[in-house]
Amino acid sequence: MDFDALREAIASDNPGRARPALASLVEATPEQAEPLLLLGLQQNDMLLRQLSCSGLGHKPTPAGWEPLVHALQNDPEVAVRAEAANALVSHGLERAWPLLIEAFEREQEWLLRCSVLSAVAEHPDVQAESLLRLAQLAIADADGTVRVGGAEILGRLVREADPASSAAEQARAELRRLQQDADHRVVAAALNGLQH
Repeated sequence: MDFDALREAIASDNPGRARPALASLVEATPEQAEPLLLLGLQQNDMLLRQLSCSGLGHKPTPAGWEPLVHALQNDPEVAVRAEAANALVSHGLERAWPLLIEAFEREQEWLLRCSVLSAVAEHPDVQAESLLRLAQLAIADADGTVRVGGAEILGRLVREADPASSAAEQARAELRRLQQDADHRVVAAALNGLQH
């Protein structure tokens, strides 16, 4: 791979050249890709920044952490912030968790919230208390898609947490309450969660 040519294409501010150059980094090692992904994160093109966040998630390196945190907290485009949230989880859920929950509480954007939900929902290392907190925030959202995500997390707690634990009990109570939700998708997710 000609990394100088890729660097020049990414820095060109021409999306037609820069995007394929970024996409070709799939073949590179994390160490080779890192400086080019960080360069992509500094460009004006929203999709370039989004691709760069995704790349930094697929090829996590220590130097990628701070730029991803900065993107999550400061990028003007929600799609970039959502991709940064997703990518931070690849650096370890425990480390990313405080930033994710803070972003979830700060932002009303459904795209970012759904991104956090999907990044956390199936993660093997997530704690029951953290899942419950995230689910409770999600089911209070005005957006039905976010509430569905919250209901699905509650269903996971019912399935996987110790049935006698307070997290499982609270999850069951929330799912019963969600059976009255105005959105039929939320009701379906709640019923599904209670079937286990």
